[in-house]
Amino acid sequence: MKPEIVKVKGRSRLKEFIDFPEKLYEVCPNWVPPLRGDEFDTFNRKVNGAYDYCDSECFLAYHGKKPVGRIAAIINRKANDVWGCKTVRFGWLDFIEDEDVARALTDAVAEWGRERGCEVIKGPLGFTDMDKEGLLVAGYERLSPFTCLYNYPYYDEILERIGFSKDVDWTQRLIYVDEKCPDVFKYASVVEERYDIHPVYPTSIKELSEKYGLEIFHMYNKAFAPLFQFTPLSDRQIERYLKTYVPILSPDFVSIVVNGEGKPVAFAFCVPSLSAAVKKSRGRLFPLGFLRILRALRHNDTLEALMIGVLPEYQAKGATVLMFKYIHERCIKRGIKKMILNPQLETNLKVQTLFDGYRAEPYMKRRAYSKNI
Repeated sequence: MKPEIVKVKGRSRLKEFIDFPEKLYEVCPNWVPPLRGDEFDTFNRKVNGAYDYCDSECFLAYHGKKPVGRIAAIINRKANDVWGCKTVRFGWLDFIEDEDVARALTDAVAEWGRERGCEVIKGPLGFTDMDKEGLLVAGYERLSPFTCLYNYPYYDEILERIGFSKDVDWTQRLIYVDEKCPDVFKYASVVEERYDIHPVYPTSIKELSEKYGLEIFHMYNKAFAPLFQFTPLSDRQIERYLKTYVPILSPDFVSIVVNGEGKPVAFAFCVPSLSAAVKKSRGRLFPLGFLRILRALRHNDTLEALMIGVLPEYQAKGATVLMFKYIHERCIKRGIKKMILNPQLETNLKVQTLFDGYRAEPYMKRRAYSKNI
């Protein structure tokens, strides 16, 4: 049955767009919903600074009056300029197991992009790298990290049947935090002396945000610049992300390395896993979601690595030894037994080898697809 494709206009239609996956994954034990308020903010032009350089359109697919799929079309003009391409991105892709629905949704994005001069469709990608990206292609049996996409296995199969092919993969690993620290940590003092860098220990997240917040994200822009379709964040976006992430961070799991001038050169943001708490609350903070999140932040045995960045000139100089020695010690203190690493590009060999000193196993694999239009 050929679906009807409708542009998302108005608050009620946007609500239907945001709520669609909740019904689709109602019986799926490993899907974790996004925080519902964050989803509304993402598509609010007054809140999301990415709209300063992005255009977007959202679509819903219907069989009669029943929604059967959704997708967002995004043109990131800044990324297209940086990468010298004419790309329309697709994100927020969800659909019932129906090839016609998937084709109609992606065709809507392709047509919208062609009308604006695009030649390639890529995704799943968001407005920026801070949004969820990469279709899940392995690890369906695992509970999804709350910051990552989850989807049914048929998504991959159907996208390939309708002409999409792999562009790039991200891998995720689960590492085990043993009482014994990796041997490489014994060189921490040598690293500090040789390269004149040292870790700092904020006493509060408020102190970290006020003293290092903007600088850390400016460093993030430099550290991630070479990576797939990366777009540097503006100060308006940085302010939003600081407000979003700072409240859930703990000084125990934030590590910053500075140089002799006190400037940040490396950082790692980790947080106790919120997946179970967010899932139980169905992505709502009220009435009980906020309390469940607070409980998860304080009592947990699993950590999630949200962001890891090192300035190019300090890579391969041991900054990560200083960062993760601190986090490892705090994990032992707080009873953390394992950590889920953030998605890492399969081609980024430097980050792929960061945790070679740990017991590790594959956790999930994600994929971006592309198709000429």
